[in-house]
Amino acid sequence: MPATESGNTAFATLLQQEFEEVDEILTVDRGVMLLTEGQIENHLYLLLSGAVRVFLLTELEEQTIRFGYAGSIVNSLSSFINGRPSEFYIEAVRKTTYKRLPKERIELLVRHQPLSYARFLEMVLVQQIDRERDLLTVSPAERLQRVLNRSPNLFQEIPLKYIASYLRMTPETLSRVRNP
Repeated sequence: MPATESGNTAFATLLQQEFEEVDEILTVDRGVMLLTEGQIENHLYLLLSGAVRVFLLTELEEQTIRFGYAGSIVNSLSSFINGRPSEFYIEAVRKTTYKRLPKERIELLVRHQPLSYARFLEMVLVQQIDRERDLLTVSPAERLQRVLNRSPNLFQEIPLKYIASYLRMTPETLSRVRNP
């Protein structure tokens, strides 16, 4: 699942309640992978502190596609839904504390709240479309502004090189756009 603010859907509220019942709190250092390419995603992660990035490796580069920080729910959605190996990595970019919910608990919620789950997935889909729009926006300054409108504290949470990767620009271009 893309990194997503918990949102205002009934299903997100149910997820929050499920996470409250999880006693195990995990902490990882910067650079630790919560998930690697080829693993099958069997959890949802609620970030309590720190930050993660979701990325994939292409033949040419690492491409950051999503971020998560305190309050975000993150996972590899396609792997989670279809049970196939993930194409993505989830890496802590700062010391990160989180809880995780196993897929079985989510499946129980889905069976009891299918309409709420559908609305939750709609919210995730809209976020995906926003991300695609960001990539299709020609101007680097426009891409940056759209991201900052959605996540004003991004630069306090995520290292510059990952933000640049997310925006499909070099760190130098990002610095130039930020400080005209």
